Amino acid sequence: MIVESAAKAKTLGKFLGKNYKVKASVGHVKDLPKSKLGIDVEDNFEPKYITIRGKGDILKEIKDNAQKVSKVLLATDPDREGEAIAWHLRNAIKIDSETKCRIEFNEITKDAVKQAIKNSRTIDMNRVNAQQARRILDRLVGYNLSPLLWSKVRKGLSAGRVQSVAVRLICERETEINNFLPEEYWTIQLKVEDENKHIFLARLNNYKGKKLEINNETEKSEIISELEKANLTVEKVVTKEKRRKPNPPFTTSTLQQEASKRLNFMAKRTMRVAQELYEGLEIGKQGTIGLITYLRTDSIRVSSTAQAEALEYINDEFGKEYAPKTPNEYKSKKAAQDAHESIRPTSASRSPQSLKQYLSRDQFRLYKLIWERFIASQMTPAVYDTISVDISAGDYGIRASSSQLKFPGYKKVYNDNEEEEIKNPIPELTKGQELFLNELLPEQHFTQPPPRFTEASLVKLLEEKNIGRPSTYAPIIDTILRRNYVERQNKQFIPTELGYIVVELLKDNFSNIIDVEFTARMEENLDLIEEGELDWKQVIKDFYSPFEDEMEKAQELIEKIEIKDEEAGKDCPECEKPILIKHGRFGKFLACSGFPDCRHTESYTEEVGVNCPVCQGEIIALKTKKGRKFFGCKNYPECDFKTWNKPTGELCPQCSNAMVEKTSKNKDVHAICQNNECKYKKEMGVEVATD
Repeated sequence: MIVESAAKAKTLGKFLGKNYKVKASVGHVKDLPKSKLGIDVEDNFEPKYITIRGKGDILKEIKDNAQKVSKVLLATDPDREGEAIAWHLRNAIKIDSETKCRIEFNEITKDAVKQAIKNSRTIDMNRVNAQQARRILDRLVGYNLSPLLWSKVRKGLSAGRVQSVAVRLICERETEINNFLPEEYWTIQLKVEDENKHIFLARLNNYKGKKLEINNETEKSEIISELEKANLTVEKVVTKEKRRKPNPPFTTSTLQQEASKRLNFMAKRTMRVAQELYEGLEIGKQGTIGLITYLRTDSIRVSSTAQAEALEYINDEFGKEYAPKTPNEYKSKKAAQDAHESIRPTSASRSPQSLKQYLSRDQFRLYKLIWERFIASQMTPAVYDTISVDISAGDYGIRASSSQLKFPGYKKVYNDNEEEEIKNPIPELTKGQELFLNELLPEQHFTQPPPRFTEASLVKLLEEKNIGRPSTYAPIIDTILRRNYVERQNKQFIPTELGYIVVELLKDNFSNIIDVEFTARMEENLDLIEEGELDWKQVIKDFYSPFEDEMEKAQELIEKIEIKDEEAGKDCPECEKPILIKHGRFGKFLACSGFPDCRHTESYTEEVGVNCPVCQGEIIALKTKKGRKFFGCKNYPECDFKTWNKPTGELCPQCSNAMVEKTSKNKDVHAICQNNECKYKKEMGVEVATD
């Protein structure tokens, strides 16, 4: 049996027995060459695959072992990439195309693998061709556009078919934010009371039955004046029970979004940890077990076996009122490939707490998220008692609402925070009852620009726009960050000057490459190739002909764009010429402007502008090996001060620890004490809380 990863091979080897040898291809073994295009454009886009450098010995070992066994099973991942790897392996081993050598399973458990072996099949060439089409399209774009960017913008740049669209979305959002003009508006809440002095909150929401907008202070004052004189009368009271159904189990996209919001995981980190959980871990006496199903999926389907096991677990652990009479069913969106199940635990009975001692911190946190979401998806709805009261005040309409959780249902396991209780106790009221105004609470607001994309919101938009597929979201984000087209600040993506330049160049000269709808249609075409409804080479031909014409025009029309290097604010110690901030393969660095006569270089450090609270040295911004930003003293190792949050340069007046910046959910910036046991904080230089 040939799989992709060594970890998966190890897991399978432990429960398949002595009649099987399990070998790992370690990903792709064949690919297009790096040094040239590798596609014969004149011969109907025929690809020229070669053995990937470093994979020769692996391929030789696989071939040698294949000669010594009675049957070879290709058990690469159950997706297009896995199908293509299996196809390359079949050709390398010289297995007949009609041989049923391909097996696939969505979870690495003994039963799932045994069932897969019984249902072996031939290689699915439609799936292979869909992968080939994507690979060749990306190569044609990358190997033609990258040299153009080198000659017109900056050496070392590259452009991708899907990544460029992601950068465009981020640039357009930033432009929208910069062009945004805030508009004033007011809201008015009222404290209302009945004859028994029970006070509750209501909100002004209409005038003569039409939605009311209060645009300035003058309008607000006029309305308040009228409300103060008006008689308040109950017009309608509606009490009802509201049921909130659980969300479906995770897809790749929703897992990345929730892991980003709840665990602060980047998409790349989420996929790496999920891969470990899928491939299998040593769980005490149980041996090595795959803990979750396949992690690259856009389906929310759940097998009937998994549903039955989940219902049994829910009934035993929480009681029959938490288990629905029939399993909860979820329908995947229309564009979903639905080739796999959703991401779920391989066994509902393996609770996170029972596995905690065997998992790393990251593995435990992600498994807990996946397990809780799946169990919750199979539970009964949460039930709320809601009250809605419509109140008239002359020509004005006022509404009061209250919502109280009556039965937690799925929220017993997984609180999605999408609907919180409205704790506004409303007394028993009847139609026509008179109420009294206790206090008016007007509040001024200004419309806010759309937020910058976070990793979670970008992945969500890519999925909504049908750009990329589950396996591509993490690489897209990783690539645009590495290429310095965008930067990440406070979890938000901000386009760089380089990102703007490349997007504008592509928009002006390659309208299809950078077009959201065109890219989405291409994804649909790839799906149709997989379904056998389109010829893959025809799809490439239809794309390449206009693209080739655009390339020829662009070479002639685009003028050289000069991006001036930013001055670092200091002079070269060797020749006294200004030092510049340069961009290289590994990020920013400092170099003398006198290059090539002077070759002085320095590593780049971002100075924060505050002194170390311990030794008064300069605080600089640094990055961990995984790319996470932190702050430390420039005098390290003599001074080992470091913190995840930006220091303010002040010491806490209560405990003398360092004060650091912290941004709240409403975007307010506080200075808080770094000592978790001290709750002192300041807002905009003003003390707001001490403990």
